[in-house]
Amino acid sequence: MKFPNKVIPYQASILAKFPVLLVHLEQQDMKPADLYKKVKSKVSDVGEFLEILDCLYALGKIELNREGSALHYVG
Repeated sequence: MKFPNKVIPYQASILAKFPVLLVHLEQQDMKPADLYKKVKSKVSDVGEFLEILDCLYALGKIELNREGSALHYVG
């Protein structure tokens, strides 16, 4: 994971990409594959996308909906 430090600036870290995903999830619940299709031009690869999802879930910003098939923005 790329967290900001002396070598990695904030804009190059995964923290700067949290809003990129959250903007889409604020509007509607989405399946991870659909969300990736919308943001793939803004993330370097699927690995980075999954790291961002992991962090957002650990921070309590997203969760799986009741059916377990779509991501839901908690807020």
